[in-house]
Amino acid sequence: MLSKIKISSCIIAVLGSAVQAFGLYNIHALSGVTEGGILGLTLLLEHWFQISPSVSGLAANGICYVMGWKLLGKVFLVYSAIASAGFSIAYTICEQFEPLWPQIADMPLAASVLGALFIGVGAGICVRIGGATSGDDALAMSLSHLLHVRVQWIYLASDLLVLVLSLSYIPVRRIMYSLLTVILSGQIIGIVQRIPLPGREKKN
Repeated sequence: MLSKIKISSCIIAVLGSAVQAFGLYNIHALSGVTEGGILGLTLLLEHWFQISPSVSGLAANGICYVMGWKLLGKVFLVYSAIASAGFSIAYTICEQFEPLWPQIADMPLAASVLGALFIGVGAGICVRIGGATSGDDALAMSLSHLLHVRVQWIYLASDLLVLVLSLSYIPVRRIMYSLLTVILSGQIIGIVQRIPLPGREKKN
C-alpha cells in the first residue's frame, strides 16, 4: 500500500485542505449561511431531536469514512487522514488571526459565492488526489464510484435533501443563500476533480 502513496499527492491534499479551512474561517463562519450535507444534517437533528452534533457528526462521518474505505481502499484512508489533519492545522492557524473580511457578515450573497469558491477549490483538490477532508467528501466519492455518477451531482443531491428538510426550521431566504453556495461549490468540486494531474490519466 505504501508504494501507492505519492508525496506530491500528500502535499496537494494539505494545500487543498488549507484553502478549504481559509474559506470556512474567513467567510462561512461569519456569514451565517447554513450548510447541506453532514453539517446541515447534524444541525437538523439537534433542532428536532436534541441530538448533539458532536454525537451525530461523529457517527455520520464515521459511517461515510468506513464506506469510503470499503469502496475506495486503504489509500483513500491515508490521503483522507492527511487532508483532515491538514484542515485542522490550517484552521487552527487561521484562528490566530482576525478574519480578513469581517464585513462579509453583512453580505450574504457575496459570502455565498466566495465561500463556494474556496470550499469548491479546496475540497476539489483533495478529492482529485483521492482524499476527503470530511464525511461529505467521502460519501460523494464513494457513491460516485458505486453509481458511476459524476461527483458534483452526488454533492448536489445530498445537499438538496438536507436543505429541503432544513426548511422545517430555517427561513426560506436563508436557505436560498445556502442553496446557491452548495450548488456552486459542488460544481466547482466536479470541475477541479476532472483536472488531469501530471503523470496520470484523466478520470471521468
